[in-house]
Amino acid sequence: MEEKRTEISQLGEFGLINRIANNFSLHQASSLKGIGDDAAVIDAGEDVMLLSTDMLLEGIHFDLSYMPLQHLGYKAVAANVSDIAAMNGKPEQIVVGLGISNRFSVEAVDALYKGIHAACENYKVDLVGGDTTASPSGLVISISVLGRTRKGTEVYRS
Repeated sequence: MEEKRTEISQLGEFGLINRIANNFSLHQASSLKGIGDDAAVIDAGEDVMLLSTDMLLEGIHFDLSYMPLQHLGYKAVAANVSDIAAMNGKPEQIVVGLGISNRFSVEAVDALYKGIHAACENYKVDLVGGDTTASPSGLVISISVLGRTRKGTEVYRS
């Protein structure tokens, strides 16, 4: 008996997200909004915390033959900050995850973080941690951002 195979391209990005979301429910009273918006919404007393993450992959989201690493670092932060702004929030902290292949030097990483630093300064966001790992090829950047807004002032896609 052959298993049915559905190509991801048949669903598209938002169809896949909806499919995943339909299999999960929220268990914590503090989780006000989960999968499916620009950011998760978490009860924090008079405020709500907004949490979002984006991943950028070399060859999919950027081409280093056209984009300097410093610009890429800035763009990666800006993409995350915009998710918080879209929900009427103020971004506060980020963490950065990097997958780096051995074709990158320490100076290349410095250039990437120079752009990340410039964006953090511009948006008044604190870099508070992250992770690095080896990548078999290319560069992967994952940034998570935490922001906040007053409860009731958050804006949803709907």
